[in-house]
Amino acid sequence: MTADVHLLAHETKSSVAAVCRVLELPRSTMYARQNRKTSQRAKDTAELDVAIKAVHEENKGRYGSPRVHQALRRSGKRVGCKRVATRMRVMGLTARRPKRFRRTTEANPNHVPAPNLLDRQFDWSRPDQAWVGDITYIWTLAGWVYLAIMVDLCTRGIVGWAVGQHCDTSLALRALDVAVARRRPQRGLLHHTDRGSTYTAEDYRKRQRDVGMVTSMSRKGNCWDNAVAESTFASIKAELFNNKVPENIHAVERMLFPYIEGFYNRRRLHSTLGYMSPAEKELLAEAGRKVS
Repeated sequence: MTADVHLLAHETKSSVAAVCRVLELPRSTMYARQNRKTSQRAKDTAELDVAIKAVHEENKGRYGSPRVHQALRRSGKRVGCKRVATRMRVMGLTARRPKRFRRTTEANPNHVPAPNLLDRQFDWSRPDQAWVGDITYIWTLAGWVYLAIMVDLCTRGIVGWAVGQHCDTSLALRALDVAVARRRPQRGLLHHTDRGSTYTAEDYRKRQRDVGMVTSMSRKGNCWDNAVAESTFASIKAELFNNKVPENIHAVERMLFPYIEGFYNRRRLHSTLGYMSPAEKELLAEAGRKVS
């Protein structure tokens, strides 16, 4: 109201007193409002809004209120999750939403799938005990490209990934080889995928045998057995490719590298890890192993 009175006085080239008389507004009320100090609650809210926007923008709009809340707590700011959610709603800040997952691999009736040894055991105490793999599609202006990943079930980090123009065994093998070269797992690691022909092919099974992996495959028609890989794809598509159509396969690779290696594996707070990053989870797991 104070600002409105001054603006009206300026526009009409009248005195503030004259405008107050026309509006039947006591000058004492206007000046009282003008001199009123900002409350501590309002100051705290303004500071909180700045902090929330900073976290949201730093993570490129990928965080909803639970992760923003955890990020603020980790920085030492004491605030409730409901208040963060309310302020984000007021400011119109939302997380990018995942799209529905669609299967890309198809089973080959001539291939014999492995039994399901994982059986939805998604929590593992140490890295490189169990990996899950899968392939998804990404639309570009030049057509479809495909992304194969290997995810560690302890840290939820993406330990291997590869991009290709064909959804085939060679693509899955490249992702597996990257993971093996990077992690050098001991023999006996449990390797779980769906029963698509990409993974039941002899070339892929031979590579698993060569490095001493134990093969596990999802039950027929049961999407929940590979839920971790599908959830990872949902996050990638929502947080990186939402409403974005890359030009070609090279653009996809340029987008994926900093996202996976710089953000997802090192800084992204995973709710299933108690809002730790995969890198932090690995450090914690290794520390626990040394103590025991």
